[in-house]
Amino acid sequence: MMELKTDTSIEAMHAAGQVVANALTAVRNAADVGVSLLELDEVARDVLRGAGATSPFLGYRPSFAPTPFPAVICASVNDAIVHGVPDGYRLRDGDLVSIDCGAQLDGWAGDSAISFTVGTPRPADVTLIETAERALAAGIEAAVVGNRVGDIAHAIGTVCRAGGYGIMEDFGGHGIGRRMHEDPGVPNEGRPGRGVPLRHGMCLAIEPMLIAGGTDTYHVAPDGWTLRTNDGTRAAHVEHTVAITDAGPRVLTARR
Repeated sequence: MMELKTDTSIEAMHAAGQVVANALTAVRNAADVGVSLLELDEVARDVLRGAGATSPFLGYRPSFAPTPFPAVICASVNDAIVHGVPDGYRLRDGDLVSIDCGAQLDGWAGDSAISFTVGTPRPADVTLIETAERALAAGIEAAVVGNRVGDIAHAIGTVCRAGGYGIMEDFGGHGIGRRMHEDPGVPNEGRPGRGVPLRHGMCLAIEPMLIAGGTDTYHVAPDGWTLRTNDGTRAAHVEHTVAITDAGPRVLTARR
């Protein structure tokens, strides 16, 4: 069931979103060659703890997962698309890293993701990340009252396909509010004019996930969580929590 948020609730979600934004900024600043993914997870935990927030990721166990998620960030490196489990892996020069983070504050959730390179970037990775960010911006631009979810999906997919990148069929964005995952689903490819109408008070997590090799196929790693590209090419993931308002889309997880 989809819940339309009041303006007061959107302000509360903005507060949760800013905790996420601060956590991602802190993780990005801490990420360097030799730093482990577990250390990055601890950085995010410190930010959430300091803000009095909890993590909707920690202990989360959807139907497909064999075990509860053990961290407050998803840390996906190189050919990992999403849901990477932080471990002792230490970042290497040229790694492409995607960090997804959420926060629950005063009963409301925020969810956002960034992708970046560590050390010396590969030109192809820079282009991949820039395209993912353009796809996200296009999706947000389409998130206006009077449009439909399909318009967001079409905007994202158009940018991704024009760049020659692959898109996972089964994963995309989602509604968000009191819980991290709510209705409706927000695909990363679709037909304009289709799907749920966008109304003032809807809040969506919009999140393009791009596969560099151009194929749409992926597999689940042995940990039961991490989704990796089948062709071994790299992937990028970016995300914002966005409120649909009569004044236009409002990005609740915008980083300062």
